[in-house]
Amino acid sequence: MVQPGWVRITHWINAVAVVLMVMSGWQIYDASPIFPAIEFPPSITLGGWLAGALQWHFAVMWLLVANFIVYLALNLATGRFRRKLLPVRPKQLVADLLAALSGRLKHDDLAHYNSVQKLAYLVVIADILLIVLSGLAIWKSVQFPLLRTLMGGYDNARVVHFMCMSVLVARCC
Repeated sequence: MVQPGWVRITHWINAVAVVLMVMSGWQIYDASPIFPAIEFPPSITLGGWLAGALQWHFAVMWLLVANFIVYLALNLATGRFRRKLLPVRPKQLVADLLAALSGRLKHDDLAHYNSVQKLAYLVVIADILLIVLSGLAIWKSVQFPLLRTLMGGYDNARVVHFMCMSVLVARCC
């Protein structure tokens, strides 16, 4: 096995939860679009209407929070984060990126990540952090005025949330 069982389980929980979050998020978005040209068909949304979508979104959010705590705790306790994702050396990143673009990136040892994979994981982690922060700025805008301000206001927080979701969805496709 390349990955421990707990990594596979937490990743699959995340996969299902993120799909549900995206589908309910699209229903929430359709109720008040920030980009009028983008509308998601009801067949790929979840919740049926705004309040139903919000209920799904918040319920699944707590599943993600619990799963993240387990994932983070186990990664830190086992040293897996440090071992798998660090360091990312610029010289090696450029070499691996050029090798990947030319189709010559080696995958001899699946237990070790190359620099491109490390960077991709770190980008996803940063993206998820921005999704959480922008989500908090949207959900609890009054309670987190500094966060709302840092996002450029409520509407910009919605744009950041949408763009980060788009990056996450594009990364998974």
